[in-house]
Amino acid sequence: MKKKDLEIELEKVPRFEEPDPSLEQYLTPAAIAADVLFGAYANGDIKGLKVMDLGCGTGMFSFGAWMLGAGRVIGYDISRKAIDIASRHADLVGADTSFICSDIGDVDDDADTVIMNPPFGCQNRRADRDFLLKAMESAECVYSFHMAETLGFVKDFAKKHGRDVVCDKIYKYNIPHTFSFHSKVKHSVDIVVVNIR
Repeated sequence: MKKKDLEIELEKVPRFEEPDPSLEQYLTPAAIAADVLFGAYANGDIKGLKVMDLGCGTGMFSFGAWMLGAGRVIGYDISRKAIDIASRHADLVGADTSFICSDIGDVDDDADTVIMNPPFGCQNRRADRDFLLKAMESAECVYSFHMAETLGFVKDFAKKHGRDVVCDKIYKYNIPHTFSFHSKVKHSVDIVVVNIR
């Protein structure tokens, strides 16, 4: 599968029907998700492996990993509505993926690779730390999204827990007007995707 074809397929992943601002529910843009997933695939971190998508939302990374030949894919999210949307889409496209409704602290599973776009901690401070800890506890290889200005913190946090950020890449992330407190039609922020090993 070519990266552009993956992006086209990921555009079909359903949006949140009633996004919850406290959970920072924003759909990862398909172009960014495809680039990250394709990079993970090229690094040998997806095909034939068990992949977990923590804070999976409607399943963007879960479906992408499945399309790229992951051996097993499991998505976890605290939102029952998001899990239901992801499960319906899996049935629709025949995806061999599992979706489980769970708080991040209750996830008791492991994988070869975790790919996640966790809450950035804008609504609930330090929310990203729980995801980072669970991801590093669950897998040797982690791909994770964060605000670009927090890269230094993420590197230090990983190092403190015996890991290293071996690669990072900055993306321009366009956040559409989703919630009543948004004052602009579209807001652009810089995010960084890190690979922790």
